[in-house]
Amino acid sequence: MSHAPAAAPHASHQDEFNPFLSMAQLFDTAADHLGLDKGLRDVLRTPDREMTVAIPVVMDDGRIEVFTGYRVQHNFSRGPCKGGIRYAPDVNLDEVRALAAWMTWKCAVVDVPFGGGKGGVVCDPRKLSKGELERITRRYTAAIMDILGPDRDVPAPDVNTNEQTMAWLMDTYSMHVRKTTTAIVTGKPIALGGSRGRTEATGRGVMLIAREGLKKLGMKPQDARVVVQGSGNVGGIGAMLMHREGYKIVAMSDQYGAIQNDAGLDVPAVLAHIKKTGRILGFAGAREVEGGQKILETPCDVLVPAAVENQITTGNAQRIDTKLIVEGANGPCTAAASKILDDRGIMVVPDILANAGGVTVSYFEWVQDRMGYFWSEQRVNNSLEQVMVKSFEDVSTVAAKYKVSMRIAAYILSIDRVATVYRLRGVFA
Repeated sequence: MSHAPAAAPHASHQDEFNPFLSMAQLFDTAADHLGLDKGLRDVLRTPDREMTVAIPVVMDDGRIEVFTGYRVQHNFSRGPCKGGIRYAPDVNLDEVRALAAWMTWKCAVVDVPFGGGKGGVVCDPRKLSKGELERITRRYTAAIMDILGPDRDVPAPDVNTNEQTMAWLMDTYSMHVRKTTTAIVTGKPIALGGSRGRTEATGRGVMLIAREGLKKLGMKPQDARVVVQGSGNVGGIGAMLMHREGYKIVAMSDQYGAIQNDAGLDVPAVLAHIKKTGRILGFAGAREVEGGQKILETPCDVLVPAAVENQITTGNAQRIDTKLIVEGANGPCTAAASKILDDRGIMVVPDILANAGGVTVSYFEWVQDRMGYFWSEQRVNNSLEQVMVKSFEDVSTVAAKYKVSMRIAAYILSIDRVATVYRLRGVFA
């Protein structure tokens, strides 16, 4: 790549951290390689539908509090919209727009027949009771009912939501339509039509992509030192699965701090400690180190940012010391920082490929619900591996063809697939 690190950030500091602008910048770069005309670019860049709703909820103490909820449906062309719902105090419409667009490209890059959607509620789950969370979920579901459906928009868990949240959503939707509709959500409990292997799917996908990336670098898992930012459903499970495959996990973090052991962490023991205490700090088999973004600068062979977006930026990209980055989180690296990493020769497998294991098995779950026949966990895992390996090979082929990074190649591949559908379908007038 010809980008000089010092010249990478053309936008303002604030723009670098705007996820929608970051996504749009990557989109334009890929669209340039494909030679897309302005009209098609505008269609693919613009969300098909956005909804903002007020969510009045009676709190445990009897007062009424009004929360804000969002649902963005970015693209319908390849099938129903698909994407998670997150609960966090910093949720905003630009973030949800960007995540919905990323879901469109993510579904296309692994070639599952969904478009992208995303939702969120502005709240702090740590300060809410289970009853309050249930009432928020049910009122939010009722507010966006008109745009949901197994053939319209299929939500899933995301940050601070889980299979219980999906059970509440499924029940609320089912009560409104007067029939049990399991295919309205994915990531739900197995007893309600969930898929075996779904909980581990995103972390398993990260492990598989790390394996394929190391192959390209001529390395073996047993020789790789790994740093994982995050210890939840993606980082924690990904670290566990990589540990089983022989990787040496030398550092992990959560929202409270980070730990390091250069000889390798006992990942099952770390996760057991987190389950027992609620945080990673205090684990006896490691030393505590500075957490947050600082853990990303720990020397390693494989770096897995699996927390939240905007963690690798122009402020720290020059200090990243790794051979391979596998993006477990959505948007952990800004577009400007990506140029710096490319220039430094660091291989980055982007989020829309690296963490697509979740949406792939969500698709499997949706298919199982629709057909009323459920697969074994082995079949789910084997099918996931086939999809992830093929998708990695497809992106690698595009990267070689266009002489671009894996990130731009993933965008080229996914945007081309969506654009092809638009050309075939035409514009309804």
